Amino acid sequence: MKRKRINGCKVFRFKRFSRKSYSAFNSMHKIVNIGVVMSCTLIFAHVTSTSAQTSATAQQPAKMLEEELEEVTVTASRTETPVSQSAKLVTVITKAQIEKAPVQSIQDLLVYAANIDIIQRGGHGVQADISIRGGSADQTAVLLNGINLTSPHTGHYNFDIPISLSDIERIEIVHGPSALIYGSGAFSGGINIITKKETDTRFYARAEAGMHALYGIEARGAATAGRTCNSLSVSRQKSDGYIANSDYDICNLLWQTRLKMKEKSYLDFQLGYNNKKYGANTFYSAAYPNQYERLSTWMGSVKGSFGNLFKIIPILYWDRHYDRFDLIKDTETGRNYHRGDIYGANLIFQYTSRLGITNLGGELRREEISSSNLGLPMTQAHGHYTRYDERTNTSITLEHTANWEHFVASAGVMMNHNTIQQGLHFYPSVSLAYRPDNALKVYATWSRSTRMPTFTDLYYTTETHLANEKLKSERSESVDLGVKYNRPFVSVSLVGYLMWGRNIIDWVRASGDAKWESWNLTELDKQGAEAGLTLRPGNKWPSLGETTALTVSYARMNQTCNTGGLESRYSLNYLRDKCTVQLHHAIFKELSANWYFRVQKRMGIFRRYEKGVDMGLQPYPAFSTADLKLNYKLRQWSLHLDLNNLYDTYYYDTGNVPQAGFWLTGGIGYTLP
Repeated sequence: MKRKRINGCKVFRFKRFSRKSYSAFNSMHKIVNIGVVMSCTLIFAHVTSTSAQTSATAQQPAKMLEEELEEVTVTASRTETPVSQSAKLVTVITKAQIEKAPVQSIQDLLVYAANIDIIQRGGHGVQADISIRGGSADQTAVLLNGINLTSPHTGHYNFDIPISLSDIERIEIVHGPSALIYGSGAFSGGINIITKKETDTRFYARAEAGMHALYGIEARGAATAGRTCNSLSVSRQKSDGYIANSDYDICNLLWQTRLKMKEKSYLDFQLGYNNKKYGANTFYSAAYPNQYERLSTWMGSVKGSFGNLFKIIPILYWDRHYDRFDLIKDTETGRNYHRGDIYGANLIFQYTSRLGITNLGGELRREEISSSNLGLPMTQAHGHYTRYDERTNTSITLEHTANWEHFVASAGVMMNHNTIQQGLHFYPSVSLAYRPDNALKVYATWSRSTRMPTFTDLYYTTETHLANEKLKSERSESVDLGVKYNRPFVSVSLVGYLMWGRNIIDWVRASGDAKWESWNLTELDKQGAEAGLTLRPGNKWPSLGETTALTVSYARMNQTCNTGGLESRYSLNYLRDKCTVQLHHAIFKELSANWYFRVQKRMGIFRRYEKGVDMGLQPYPAFSTADLKLNYKLRQWSLHLDLNNLYDTYYYDTGNVPQAGFWLTGGIGYTLP
């Protein structure tokens, strides 16, 4: 953006709206001049995505300073907000970055984020626990287009959602407690997956094959009919697995329709189906290598946005999850049946005035479990289900954001009530950001959050586990202080945080022979720092290629709690250090290489087994991996070659389950604009 002073006003020239691939100006490759825009217009502008006219002016005012506008909108509040105005640390993974990565799932993709811990129990995201800043999988909220699909059954199932990689527009990761943003489940952070809504690509198809009898197919079609934009995607991925009983078969189906109305109002409809079958070799107990899971999920939602300065956002959603777990595959031994249901309704009011943006929202969410071993005994069994439980969560949020001169301030509170606890509880949040210029931002945030125990925490009593029906909800308080600097050539970020947790839920035991018991830790404290550096040398030396980029990220955390000498399943098994390096560069014309390297060190100990022999408790060793993706494009065709774990590192994300070694995959894709 270039500017000069004219009669006390500023003339803004947008050369590129953003470097992000989903920005309107960038995708059109146009130069759009907007003249005589008052500063106050930008301050009190309605925070929605901006559209551009198709005409362009070749005239270029002299002596203008070119600047980048970082106007990508993210859901770092109850409604969309420009990322430049957010006082929370938000990581955005774009569709262009997804296309470059050597991955077969969202879980694989998140491995490359330094501030996220991915604990996989199989290949390609078959079953993975996702945690932010040392929290457990139960403490991370997972959303699809702002719809909270976090599983009340267990965090192990949070990513059983009907999404193919080609559906994704971007992924937003909010770091730290975020109850005001994503609700009571966002105890340590939240992940919001945003899907494509426009029909800029009419058809996409991809087929791939690789080692361990892997094959995958994926297709997505999109069309416009009247005022509607419609898309349908389907995918299937299958493999025999890299060790015994690690095979998997995953299918996804997603239909989406957007009905466009006047003044940028719209209605979004989505309906999806996910089906998984996979071998769970020693997933939950090293004594049983032939465990097996069969899962399926149905979900549907309707979300609207009506109005401009005064906006009304209603949301209705439903999610049903089936699970059949075999302790020994295809036998009745230890077999469990579960069906989980989530019903929800949200209503958000947003008002934009000269005083800023005010959001008032309410959510009513009902969670149910029908099971053969979770919940309270039924008076009459329904098929395989002999137990049942339910709860209702009600929350009201109020938030106001004010923007003046170089400051953005936001304050809000969530009032929450759950039927499994007594009384109303309040969770406030305050944030402040200072932007002395378009390149630099300094921000600070203070917030409180909570999480209800899962049905597994409350009721999972077996030969190896003992649940506690009297568990209390978790509580946390956190403080963040960070700085971001962004220029076309270099971007730098640094944030430090403190978090104090109370009544933290964990599974503990006195010895290797004792049962795991769920209980509330009195307190758990965290101190951490996250840093990132991105260099884009192509901006200064075009011969290197415009897309050439080097990104280095590092996260370190220390976590302390008093377990009374007991062995901890989650709280003390956290990721202390993680460093990731990404390098993207052209090789020759349309051939490019994308390198990914990570090194990490996990704290805690695990009971290691070698060929069924108990090797005792051992600390997790540090390890590193390297991955490479080669891309070649020829008109509407694309070829890729993925080389994962290049030097065949042998490592564990969690005890008992070794991760895959070197894995080679190749594929071909076709795009019809």
